[in-house]
Amino acid sequence: MASLIINGGRRLCGAVDVQGAKNSALPIMAASLLVRGETVLQNCPDISDVDAAMRILRHLGCTAERIGSTLYLDTGQMTGCRIPDGLMREMRSSVVFLGAILARTGEAVLSLPGGCELGPRPIDLHLSALRALGMEIAESGGSIVCKAREPRGCRIDLAIPSVGATENSMLAAFSCVGETVITNAAREPEICDLARYLRAAGAEICGEGTSVITVRRGRPSGRVLHTVIPDRIAAATYLSAVASAGGAGEIRNICPEHIRPVTDALERMGCRIRKEPTAVSILAEGRLCSAGTVTTAPYPGFPTDAQPPLMAACIKCCGMTVFVETMFENRFRHAGELRRMGADIRKEGRVAIVTGVPMLHGAPVEASDLRGGAALAVAALGAEGKSEITGLQHVLRGYEDIASDLRKLGAEIYER
Repeated sequence: MASLIINGGRRLCGAVDVQGAKNSALPIMAASLLVRGETVLQNCPDISDVDAAMRILRHLGCTAERIGSTLYLDTGQMTGCRIPDGLMREMRSSVVFLGAILARTGEAVLSLPGGCELGPRPIDLHLSALRALGMEIAESGGSIVCKAREPRGCRIDLAIPSVGATENSMLAAFSCVGETVITNAAREPEICDLARYLRAAGAEICGEGTSVITVRRGRPSGRVLHTVIPDRIAAATYLSAVASAGGAGEIRNICPEHIRPVTDALERMGCRIRKEPTAVSILAEGRLCSAGTVTTAPYPGFPTDAQPPLMAACIKCCGMTVFVETMFENRFRHAGELRRMGADIRKEGRVAIVTGVPMLHGAPVEASDLRGGAALAVAALGAEGKSEITGLQHVLRGYEDIASDLRKLGAEIYER
């Protein structure tokens, strides 16, 4: 797929089922190394980041196959502990393999990860947590060389509630003697999903969903069956799409509580939201209002990944919406492309001020990162005329088939 063509300016009406969560599937795939046997992972999204994680597992001597939305992973015959630079550069979250490989083999060698360029995302927190567990870590020739001499449980006080550092700490603690207590831990739903998997894999874990997680050494179970939670960012994207274009939509196979900050913002804008146990319906009529001030924050705050799509939905709202980005300094890279469609967006450091305009027009635009690309699609649906979005390799990292999903909501969109 080289580009997306969107004919905007038409109301949406339809329903779509949300894929499994990218940010849950990837750390669980790394955690499969701890099982020393088969993992059957259901509701796993068919996206390029998952493909990259499968290639990493195969490089380590494991088997990884997909049938539909189910992955069959067998890590019983793992033979390696090194991930080459080429594979590491394919996705940012590849660093989560570090804790799992250390727990399984006692040593690991890998380079710095790749992914979207959203600003500095140092892995210092990951490394300091692993050192606290007794891991020896050195840098050599651009690679991180780690060895676990006598790993022991300890107290890990994270400076910030980093999702990745929390995940790596949980994975590494699987093999440590004694108890590991992670304070200021991330509270995201994906952390809870990883904890459920690790518990099924043989670990003793409690406290997930709070700021203190306790992990005790696990005994590999040999086989785990697990279903990945729904992708809350995909759900937020499709809700924003309906808000941008106007109309009615039902977003199914989701947990409404996971996207509460997003639905709260949409209600402030004037959308009518109805929540059911596994679905959210949205009705957007007429010109919407400002969402006020939207400040990104760790869960349960407003997710940084949902900020670009919501910004795109606010472009035509009455009044001014202020976005404060606290997570990534380059998260507003999509703003320049949105201005090509007629948006009035002013950036001041980590603040973006969106002043509503009455109309957008279609334009050729290019995605520079995953969520920014989704934002361009959201804006194009609310713009008059045709838009062409290039740079889709970024979007394919996180959306299984965004064109098909938007068509289910009534969008006129096709690939070229």
